[in-house]
Amino acid sequence: MEKQPKFYIVDSSLLPEVFLKAARVNCSLQSGEFRTVGEATQKVGLSRSAYYKYKDGIKPLFEAANHSIITFNLMVTDEAGVLSEILTVFARSGANILTINQSIPVNGQAAVTIAARTGEMNCSVEQMMADILAISGVARMEILARE
Repeated sequence: MEKQPKFYIVDSSLLPEVFLKAARVNCSLQSGEFRTVGEATQKVGLSRSAYYKYKDGIKPLFEAANHSIITFNLMVTDEAGVLSEILTVFARSGANILTINQSIPVNGQAAVTIAARTGEMNCSVEQMMADILAISGVARMEILARE
């Protein structure tokens, strides 16, 4: 009788370094930063054999489920172009936006809720969020819900 795989949510600070390095190699290959496994493993300081041993066993939480829908909550400044820049980051990342809701600005800030399908993204959800948080006029971004 074969054992079914078990999955756990573990804080990355508790993981052995080999898992984190394998995840970094996966990310750098997926993003196109490196073209070969050899280049990527050398850059992060991981042997190719260790990478091949662990590469399929570690994935960021939001990439583990295909076609997941994530609802993001943002607080943005009431300035022309801010929402457009946010939507551009979603588009560049390959996220499929399902809904957008924006409140009327109060004291120069508006709440924006965006639901997006993230299963076909070409970068991690964390990277997309970091890119959005770097936009001038984005005060806060958090995940509200995930299906």
